[in-house]
Amino acid sequence: MSFLRTMSSSIIALAATLLLAGTLHAADISMANGSVQFHTPDDWVDILDTQGDPEVHVFQVPDTSATGKVSLSRVTVTVKQVGDISGFQQYVSTSSAKALALPGYKAAAVPPRPNTFVYTAQESGAQYSYSERYWLKDGNAIQLRCLRPSESAAGPAWKAAFEKGCDGIAAKLK
Repeated sequence: MSFLRTMSSSIIALAATLLLAGTLHAADISMANGSVQFHTPDDWVDILDTQGDPEVHVFQVPDTSATGKVSLSRVTVTVKQVGDISGFQQYVSTSSAKALALPGYKAAAVPPRPNTFVYTAQESGAQYSYSERYWLKDGNAIQLRCLRPSESAAGPAWKAAFEKGCDGIAAKLK
């Protein structure tokens, strides 16, 4: 639990530092030696990029409302080498177990979809909405994780744009 809080605090601190220092806006992204490609909305900010295994990209989805000043909405794409379906299933299972351990975890009341998890949980004292989707491609497990405050002062248009951006990436990762 403390690891998750520390990681969450570290990501928020990193995002704030990058915003103050100037950042790169996201656009066309290529991962796993080009086997995973997608495009992000122009206003998303690429706040973290790691190479290796796993390879990770984290994007901040700007929320200029009061909510955005205390909560970090973000989208993460992780690519992990797993080899085969068994390794993929283990990766999904391990990631799901981490989600279940989040404070205040509650599965959302949505129709089930394969390798898709929608839930809410607490982060830094705020209620967040999570969507996690998984694919197996070329021996790699791909995880798309979208999380935003459950309620934002930015309103329904911002929430719809956030969801549209996540769905757009998901369509490319299939």
